[in-house]
Amino acid sequence: MRISVIGVGYLGAVHAAAMADLGHTVVGVDVDEGKIAALSEAQAPFFEPGLPEVLASATATGRLRFTTDFAAVADADVHFVAVGTPQSAGSDAADLRFVDAAFASLLEHVSPGDVIVGKSTVPVGTAARLAQLVAERAPGVTLVWNPEFLREGFAVQDTVSPDRLVYGVPTGEVGERAARILDEVYASAVSAGTPVIVTDYATAELVKVAANAFLATKISFINAMAEIAEVTGADVTQLADAIGHDARIGRRFLNAGVGFGGGCLPKDIRAFSARARELGRGESVRFLDEVDQINLRRRQRVVDLVQEEAGRLDGVRVAVLGLAFKPHSDDIRDSPALDIAVRLAEGGAIVTATDPEAIANARRRAPHLAYVDSAVEAARDADIVLLITEWPEFTSLDPHTLGDLVTHKTIIDGRNALNPDTWRTAGWRYRGLGR
Repeated sequence: MRISVIGVGYLGAVHAAAMADLGHTVVGVDVDEGKIAALSEAQAPFFEPGLPEVLASATATGRLRFTTDFAAVADADVHFVAVGTPQSAGSDAADLRFVDAAFASLLEHVSPGDVIVGKSTVPVGTAARLAQLVAERAPGVTLVWNPEFLREGFAVQDTVSPDRLVYGVPTGEVGERAARILDEVYASAVSAGTPVIVTDYATAELVKVAANAFLATKISFINAMAEIAEVTGADVTQLADAIGHDARIGRRFLNAGVGFGGGCLPKDIRAFSARARELGRGESVRFLDEVDQINLRRRQRVVDLVQEEAGRLDGVRVAVLGLAFKPHSDDIRDSPALDIAVRLAEGGAIVTATDPEAIANARRRAPHLAYVDSAVEAARDADIVLLITEWPEFTSLDPHTLGDLVTHKTIIDGRNALNPDTWRTAGWRYRGLGR
């Protein structure tokens, strides 16, 4: 099929490349000339495993191109809107300016029979509002809402082989036709047996934010248990293992630590709460405010642990291993790791930080920190080592080798990713969260 993708940030670039690699003819459109220039050279403007290979493969076929010219979408029949919805300044609500601007530009170039597919994460009710705009300005064009469920580090895989597909469509034959077209777009996934849920606009919008709210709640729940474990002498990791055997609970997302970050979960649960308040149902999701607060408390807990171990912050040499919000990503948006490093530096600690992929992004956000290229360099002469992002490069470190470099053998495991016995046997003072 002939596809356009409006917005080639993280979501849009991956979607465009994957769709072209699956055999569709795709044009990606964005106002950011730097992104377009890089993508046109088959260069990913951010780190995502597998994306460079897919970009190169799809570009070589001639089925994938990128441009700043919105008129290029006129050649397409299906138009994906994949622009960002950041948190509004001074508010928890989602900022929909980029979505509205994308639709305003897109509707100047679509034709009757085209299908517009919203993929951006938006507050419930947005699709209905935009459907009315489409009906007024582009009669004969159908709007579908098709939320994304990408995991950073696995985005290409999640696009090509999603665990489910959700179509929010209008009622009647128009909606049935739009669903059939999306089935054709996602033919490889559909033929592989991927579940397809065809529903209304509001449900499709809620699926995304409800999923993120549930995952955030699960993470904050186990971190709340970590807070109790820390004052009772319990081990939250063993606790998670035990309750995780209950099939109703499950072990995934029950890892206590410094909490979640990134460009989705934090801003999405805040936007969900803000929208619920607008709808007069703020009490229904009031628990998400506590979920957010528990998450943020875990960051300060690491700072407090450093102070407990050293007796002070001022002048303490701290090696911070990890800057991205999760491994296999260079994303520092709302990153617990970078936030902790900044808090320590503001408290007077001498911070030396490293990350396999996120140093450049972190340096732009926090230029006052010292950055080095490896854990070995970061740990040299350190009083305390912090493991904050569980990159394999860090979780596989040899405690004996690292012990020869530091001033004091103290490690704080912010992800409970290390074996405490191994490090203690090597002479280290090990502190985990909730252990």
